Amino acid sequence: MPRKGIALVISAPSGAGKTTLVQRLMQEFPQFGYSVSCTTRQPRQGEVDGKDYIFLSREEFELRRAQGHFAEWAEVHGNLYGTPLAPVKNSLQNGQDVLFDIDVQGAAQMKLSLAEAVFVFSLPPSMEELERRLRSRGLDDEATIERRLTNARQEIRESRWYDAMVVNDELDAAYDALRAVFVAAGLAPCRNPDLPDYLLSH
Repeated sequence: MPRKGIALVISAPSGAGKTTLVQRLMQEFPQFGYSVSCTTRQPRQGEVDGKDYIFLSREEFELRRAQGHFAEWAEVHGNLYGTPLAPVKNSLQNGQDVLFDIDVQGAAQMKLSLAEAVFVFSLPPSMEELERRLRSRGLDDEATIERRLTNARQEIRESRWYDAMVVNDELDAAYDALRAVFVAAGLAPCRNPDLPDYLLSH
């Protein structure tokens, strides 16, 4: 019997390895729909418009926000990010699981607009390791790294209200924990409301 879709929200500080976990989850569960966010930041090398992000001017983003287009939006590192609402609701109603890769500001709004979502926070094993990862990427200047570390401390404090916390120290163990949260969510009565009646009538 088909169940309702799972809205799986994953947040993490920049450099915590969230992207790798998300990619692995989508490889194992290809039925996942991926929520493509809108952003005003510049594309990074290799990113594709409409696939990695929907890249918008600040003016276009603010117009869509005023029209109620977003389930959530946030300003992060001076750039705007938002999740389109209508496609998400349609997907969940049709039994499609949807993955959200968003920051803590956006997740807090999503808690209000999609209360049935499952919220997972991916943590670095330590602040020292997070700083090492950020520096080894070679993507940011010193001021940006310092800003990311300051933001990370605040984000980690916010992780207490999430449904699950996954420490990304050893990748396989972190993935197993994330996978367990997702599988358990699919067994929840709220996503299988007709199952008891179906079984009682057969």
